[in-house]
Amino acid sequence: MRPRPILARIAPALFGAGLILLLPVVALAATGGGKTPGADEAILVAEIVLLVLVGRLMSEFMLRMGQPAVIGLLLGGVLLGSSVFGALWPSAHDLIFPHEATTKAMIGAVSQFGILLLLLLTGMETDLRLVRRSRRAALAVSLTGIAIPFACGFTLGQFLPDSLLPPGHRLVSSLFLGTALSISSVKIVAAVVREMKFMRRNLGQVIVASAIIEDSVGWVIIAVTFGIAQNGTLDALSLARTVGGVLLFLLASFTIGQYVVFRLIRWVNDTFRSEFAVISCILVIMGGMALVTYGLGVQTVLGAFVAGILIGESPILTEHIQEQLRGLVAALFMPVFFGQAGIAADLTILKQPQLLMLTGVIVLIASVGKFSGAFLGGTLGGMSVKESLALGCGMNARGSTEVIVATLGLSLGLLTQSLFTMIVAMAVITTMAMPPMLRAALARLPLGKEEQARLEREEMDARGFVAKLERLLLEVDGSANGKFASRLAGYLAGARGMPTTVVRVDAQSKAAETEAADDSHERQIKEGAKESADATSQIEDEKPRHVDITTRIEPEIRKPEAMAEMSRKGFDFLFVGIADARDPSGEFSRRITELVDGFEGPLGVLVPPDRANHEPQPDSILVPVNGTDVSRRGAEVAFVLASAAQMNVTALYVSPSTVRRGQLVRRNEEAVLKDISRLAARYRVRLRTQIESHDLTDAPILKEALKRHDLIVMGVSRRSGDGLFFGNTASALLKKWKGAILFVAS
Repeated sequence: MRPRPILARIAPALFGAGLILLLPVVALAATGGGKTPGADEAILVAEIVLLVLVGRLMSEFMLRMGQPAVIGLLLGGVLLGSSVFGALWPSAHDLIFPHEATTKAMIGAVSQFGILLLLLLTGMETDLRLVRRSRRAALAVSLTGIAIPFACGFTLGQFLPDSLLPPGHRLVSSLFLGTALSISSVKIVAAVVREMKFMRRNLGQVIVASAIIEDSVGWVIIAVTFGIAQNGTLDALSLARTVGGVLLFLLASFTIGQYVVFRLIRWVNDTFRSEFAVISCILVIMGGMALVTYGLGVQTVLGAFVAGILIGESPILTEHIQEQLRGLVAALFMPVFFGQAGIAADLTILKQPQLLMLTGVIVLIASVGKFSGAFLGGTLGGMSVKESLALGCGMNARGSTEVIVATLGLSLGLLTQSLFTMIVAMAVITTMAMPPMLRAALARLPLGKEEQARLEREEMDARGFVAKLERLLLEVDGSANGKFASRLAGYLAGARGMPTTVVRVDAQSKAAETEAADDSHERQIKEGAKESADATSQIEDEKPRHVDITTRIEPEIRKPEAMAEMSRKGFDFLFVGIADARDPSGEFSRRITELVDGFEGPLGVLVPPDRANHEPQPDSILVPVNGTDVSRRGAEVAFVLASAAQMNVTALYVSPSTVRRGQLVRRNEEAVLKDISRLAARYRVRLRTQIESHDLTDAPILKEALKRHDLIVMGVSRRSGDGLFFGNTASALLKKWKGAILFVAS
């Protein structure tokens, strides 16, 4: 069967889109345009519908062409503007996009709020750890990458014809032009580098880190520029006041502000029961900080951007919450804002040879200035010529940042319509040229040994279990096993800087001991977290991460519905350690079942040694493995614990004796143990591997454990039933083994 032509395949989508595009026009025409009550609101809805629809179609088209989606959103606005839609159907264009101040103010308000949300999202996606890892090269690239094109843009602004500048604003307009030519768009740069699977490469990290620094410095420059614009002149006292206010705001934000934001988000997340409470909290934080910067005499955009950085650094911010906010911004506010920018860009002015030539000059100065600045920064940062060339190509993308800067300048009357259009054209051209140039430059870069080792480690983490955990919930009593569980929980939390909430499950019966016991548990977690963080920093060459600990006394948490609510609050691992984990028959006690009942995520259950008040001090761990994801998760937890406490680990593979041990079976066993060995090497753990053949899986495990091991860590699966049950092997070990066992259940 012959495939249908492309036009035939997309014809239904084009026909449907055309009908939807006509609906707002027909509906407004039928009601008489702006003559009926509520017409302004109807026009606003029609504008949003068209901007979202056309922007989404164009962004999808650009993505399929290998270009960033934001270019499609901009081009969608150009299609709906006077350059295309207005030229082809002027009456319909004037009906939906009228020139009345009321309707323009309404869509403008939506667009301006979209700017704040875009900067909030940009800040949230700013990875400060990435900046710290690549700080030397990234700082050199960003500083020279800003200084050279900024100087070029500012100089160009000083020589532009008066007709292209607002009267009396040459200085501020030149500052805006210099800023627009100097800052790379971190969203565009990161998206292209990520799409090329280059994000984790050393050079990819330098490119993104440089773009992050440029974005941050750029918004400070813009804030100062706004302060100058509002004062009307370059007054030294006013400039000092503006710069001082910005510096104080940044200092307060990244000290006490970071603490307040984290505490506030956690309190809302853990206290509120209504839907999307954290999203509301984030929007309030963004709005509050935006108003603070406005009160300091600079624009609200700086407050929104800094708020995004602080919110993104909060360890309570789960990926699920970020996706909710990102979906809202990407689906509604991005198409509206960039579409409005595209509409405001009147490309018909480029019919004039002089303006077309000036646009070419702006593009040339922007490209040469950015390329040379980034190349020089890479050279000063100790990078090779090939790497510096790739840096120059990668940083030459403006996109979203320049459009935001230009839109703000236009709205404040600091840019003329013609100069705004030139800046938007420059942003589109440089952004579309960047991906193919960067692909060609990166394809020639070899992979070093250190980089190869780091990429293998990160690839292993991407498949791993512990690396994806974000919050830890610990349920303990005042027993020795509770303290040991706290120490092990500290090992887990310290490896990733996980906030940990401790719940005392014996608070009512031992009220007099609560305060002292809580201090004891917190001390164990802190000591364990420090050991683990130190071990992790040596492996990953990163600064040890702080672990925030909260102690709660909530008897109702033991109810199944309360535990289910806790798992939805972002607690993605439950760790339980109490004295009476076993009942007299050797099964899990009813108390353990009550504590975990209702929790929907992974959990760890620490069973103490069968000796009263004995706190285990293990120096060797036994891990049963069988090739399943479940056993691999148990092994990974064991390696994290062993790495922190400097323990030895034995991985035991038990093969059923009823299975013929042919070459295929042996290869499978060796492959499993090889994968486990690589995982142990990732955490720099001393590993011993062993293969046993037996009909009963628990027998070789018990035999090996009795030889030299103090703790068994076993990956298991939860099985259905009235009580807590992890399968026959786990049940047999629970009955027969008198030492400590940590069950890691998926």
